[in-house]
Amino acid sequence: MKHILEAKRHINNAQDILSTKAQKEDGYYQDKKYIKMAGHTAYTGVLVALDEALKRPKKGRKSVDWYKEEIGKLDRKILNYFNDVYEHLHLVMGYDGYGNEKVIKIGFEAADKVISWAEQKTL
Repeated sequence: MKHILEAKRHINNAQDILSTKAQKEDGYYQDKKYIKMAGHTAYTGVLVALDEALKRPKKGRKSVDWYKEEIGKLDRKILNYFNDVYEHLHLVMGYDGYGNEKVIKIGFEAADKVISWAEQKTL
């Protein structure tokens, strides 16, 4: 349960970064530095939840392909949400710094679905 609370804290921090520092104007966040920071923070939160739910071995980093494979074995619907998280939060926000509010919203909604699923797996 501690990991799920940590994951949710990451999501809240990411949303706070966007709302207080990324300067939204006409449906777009303007400051790429903070968009990237928020994307990385939110994506990390999802991974924290998944690491616990998937019983990821502690040593070594796992690739996104590892996560996709493990989630795919358990729940194809959640795999679709994880793909949205990876695409929207990690790549589009975290690397590209793209700040379309609608795109970001999709990523955060998918993150909530994945974290909720992970929470059910750890109960």
